[in-house]
Amino acid sequence: DVCSASDLWETAENHDFEGEYEFLSGIPAKGDPYRLEGYLFPDTYEFYKNDKPLNVINKMLNNFDVKYSDDIMEYAEATGYSMHEIITIASMVEREAVKETEQKTIAGVIVNRLKHSADFPFLNIDATVQYALPEHKAALTSEDLKIDSPYNTYIYKGLPKGPICNPGMGAILSAIQPEEHNYFYYVATGEEDG
Repeated sequence: DVCSASDLWETAENHDFEGEYEFLSGIPAKGDPYRLEGYLFPDTYEFYKNDKPLNVINKMLNNFDVKYSDDIMEYAEATGYSMHEIITIASMVEREAVKETEQKTIAGVIVNRLKHSADFPFLNIDATVQYALPEHKAALTSEDLKIDSPYNTYIYKGLPKGPICNPGMGAILSAIQPEEHNYFYYVATGEEDG
């Protein structure tokens, strides 16, 4: 084992990462074990056996810092969304897209709904409900869609409380430069057009 899961959660919840990483300035305060969600960049890592949880988390956060370059930051700022909002959008794209080729289209739908919130106040994204549930389900029920959670985009307007996963670079780039279209709905099938 690299380190125990309980030690990893405790460190994620209580260490002052905001003071060490400028990009974390908008995350919730200590006391939320999920506050680093979205910023632990998914990648292949090498760790020492019995490594300290702080070293493990810092390695992932450092990788995010490198990947989220100045160029990407400039594009993100041009969108008018905060970094936390971009990573939240990217996380929904990551979870909703079956194939990477769908990511820009899905990001475009999310942005269109946010821009037209008077007509589309709810994002209605199943992946946010899945995140709020205690365990993943193959299919959501009408009762699931009513779960009272700040992540449930069926009952809370706009973006959820924060990211619902740690998105990869494809999803982040899609959130920064979504496909421009007039779509307000999508069906992510993973099938190629043809």
